[in-house]
Amino acid sequence: MSGFADHPLRYKLTNELHARPFPSLKAPCTAVFLAVKQPSDAVGRDRSQDLAHLCALLDRHGAPHPQPNATHYSGDIGRHKLKWEQHTEFVTYTVFTEGLSVRPFDPAEFEVFPEDWLAAMPGVRMTSALVRVEKRSKSESLRQNLSDWFVPESLAVSDVLDGAAVVASDFRINPAGHMRMAVFVSPETGKRRVGRIVQRLCEIETYKSMSMLGFSRVRAMSPRLGALEGRLTELMAHISGTDEGAEVTLDSLLQVSAELESLIAETSFRFGATEAYETIVNQRIKVLREERHDGRQSFGEFMMRRYDPAMRTVSSTKGRLQALADRAIRAGDLLRTKVDVSRSAQNQALLESMDRRADLALRLQETVEGLSVVAISYYAVSLASYAAYPLASLMGLTKGELTAILTLPVVAVVWWMVKRIRSRVH
Repeated sequence: MSGFADHPLRYKLTNELHARPFPSLKAPCTAVFLAVKQPSDAVGRDRSQDLAHLCALLDRHGAPHPQPNATHYSGDIGRHKLKWEQHTEFVTYTVFTEGLSVRPFDPAEFEVFPEDWLAAMPGVRMTSALVRVEKRSKSESLRQNLSDWFVPESLAVSDVLDGAAVVASDFRINPAGHMRMAVFVSPETGKRRVGRIVQRLCEIETYKSMSMLGFSRVRAMSPRLGALEGRLTELMAHISGTDEGAEVTLDSLLQVSAELESLIAETSFRFGATEAYETIVNQRIKVLREERHDGRQSFGEFMMRRYDPAMRTVSSTKGRLQALADRAIRAGDLLRTKVDVSRSAQNQALLESMDRRADLALRLQETVEGLSVVAISYYAVSLASYAAYPLASLMGLTKGELTAILTLPVVAVVWWMVKRIRSRVH
């Protein structure tokens, strides 16, 4: 097949599907997770800074650097295993360590990231989590651990992947500033399945936090959106009223429409990203195949009660914003139609006035034409008389009699000529 050419991106695109494998973990172990995002314009950020900061961490442990322009990396840093991923808006660091600390969710576990290195991070922390993975114990011991480690009111627990493990979290930030998640692994669960469970938990927390940015944006824009809606309602009332000031109302309506379109442009990316992140959260929970554990709420139930209302608020605000923009456009069209109809009526009245003036002008013209026939005839008779004076003596007529004889024919000829000229013009 030497003559069979491949697409230049074939291998690159295929390898991309296998570029981010799940970690392989053996209980007991600990996972430390960190997600970092720039405060503004995260999509257009200089991504080389993310890679440079990763290299600074690798240099502390003498670890090899990733390839230039890499978007993911896995390698050893000391006795830890590091996984780094660069996403559209954020960067994630996950460090896996064998064994468990004596103190559950010990803040010292996060010291794998040096303090000065964290201070130089090109961005801010979106979320961080400590994941404790241990072998599943007896029900009484497991129940006691859940009671000691988490806040009962918001605790979510479930059996996942057909009993492969029990996962738990209260989705609260502890005093050290981290989320806490626990995975209790059944003895027969393989390393890759444990890695998938831990990866899914980290993704749920990451995308949950990122999607809540949309909810924050909605809360911030609500006063402005309410004010625009009030202004639009007032303008609609003016449209249904008298025609007075229609042009001013149209200008105000166009301003409201422009503000709404600007607001849509400002929020379109965030709303789209929120919708995508919400979908990922729900998918990650779905693939865990949750089953209720000990009568407690599952991750899916927790999200349904606490997370879904926020996402529905974002979705409804997005729809409300688009509906207001559509209303403003329709109102503008109606008002422009109303203004056009009013102007058409004015133009019609103006045309009628012009018709009356034209009729008067025509009558005046006809009067003038009659007078002009008299004037032209006067001069024509005079000229004809001078021309016929030599014939007067031969015909035995006086000058007065000759003039009287010429008057009627000359007037008739002048009148006929004026009428013919007017008919040709018409």
